[in-house]
Amino acid sequence: MVELKNVSVTYSNGVDALNDVSLRINDGEFAFVVGKSGAGKSTLIRLLLQEIEPTSGKITVNGFNLGKLKKNKAHKLRRTIGFVFQDFKLIDTMNVYDNVAFVLRSIDAPIKYIRNRVPYVISLVGLKDKAKAYPHELSGGEQQRVALARALVNDPQLIIADEPTGNLDPTNKIEILELLKAINACGTTVMVVTHEHELVQYFGGRTISITDGRITFDDYIG
Repeated sequence: MVELKNVSVTYSNGVDALNDVSLRINDGEFAFVVGKSGAGKSTLIRLLLQEIEPTSGKITVNGFNLGKLKKNKAHKLRRTIGFVFQDFKLIDTMNVYDNVAFVLRSIDAPIKYIRNRVPYVISLVGLKDKAKAYPHELSGGEQQRVALARALVNDPQLIIADEPTGNLDPTNKIEILELLKAINACGTTVMVVTHEHELVQYFGGRTISITDGRITFDDYIG
């Protein structure tokens, strides 16, 4: 569950990035968060990852009260979240398998678990035959699938996808969103942050719109 209660963020330069935002995304939900550049979407993401602290208000993510979570315990929160970047952020010198396995190796997961889990997740995103390929050998859509596999491999409670279709062609945009929908159907909470209103209209569902740091729309469309 993600919950914000009366959350505001004012940066040191005086910019009000979020203003009295209250929001709840229940376990197992799929939600789009839409807004123009500068609306407050990135600030919201940084709050949920505890990269910054709110000026006021309360935030709860996956059972963690972020106001009481010490910085040296933030890794426990982040292990419950899978994050998908717009620009993929794959490691060029690693093949698909190792890019995905890197997440588990970094938390000292058992070798046997890694050997079972990584091929399963790679297959889940449709890249079973690309496990030994390197990022430069993949299309943009395939690279984003690797990024999604990496976000999934630790079996997170929540996936946050930040503009996951921003660098993709129309066909791949739809395929990635359909994959996220399928992952959500298996019980994972998914939050897609985007400025692409056309995709939101195409898929429908819960849509949260942020304008100038305020939630101006929160309802189901389509």
